[in-house]
Amino acid sequence: MSEPGLRERKKQRMYQAVSDIAVRLFVERGFDAVSVAEVAAAAEISKPTLFRYFPAKEDLVLYRIADHEDEAARVVAGAATAPVEALRRHFLAGLERCDPVTGLNDDPDVLAFHALLYGTPALVARLYGHLERSEAALAEALGGGLDARLAAGQIVAVQRILAQENWRRIAAGERVADVRADAVAAAERAFGALAGGLPHLTRT
Repeated sequence: MSEPGLRERKKQRMYQAVSDIAVRLFVERGFDAVSVAEVAAAAEISKPTLFRYFPAKEDLVLYRIADHEDEAARVVAGAATAPVEALRRHFLAGLERCDPVTGLNDDPDVLAFHALLYGTPALVARLYGHLERSEAALAEALGGGLDARLAAGQIVAVQRILAQENWRRIAAGERVADVRADAVAAAERAFGALAGGLPHLTRT
């Protein structure tokens, strides 16, 4: 492998390692109770080095879902089917494998991460930036323009609300096996409504 590839892999390992350390500390003690300096010390790097990787404290947490930012756009761009149908299938496949991004996952670490994310106002605020970038990427994949932006906003909102409802039920103590059927039915209804309201995105 070429040297740039090796450097990139090393950089990604650093991102992952520092983010994992930060999330562990935040889950144990609370986001506001842990300073950036403490995270840097635990990761055995300097505070300036940490800020080169993560410009804001919130980014230490949001890094864990950063690869989902353009996921919907990638699904649409790579699909042979109509956009809404491609996204419906993708979400249902995520439910089938209990992908954490769908909320249908009861792994203790996943639940702790979601509780941290949704229970910390600063992280919720930062999450909206992530959602806006996801919408923008999807809108571009849908052709750009106002209609594409409106459609992307609806699609991202549907995915977010479905995932949060699944997470809410799992966090309240319900089992994945008991939630799955309702989660699938809700996704089918929601994407059916999208298809009805966005007929131009139901044609290949």
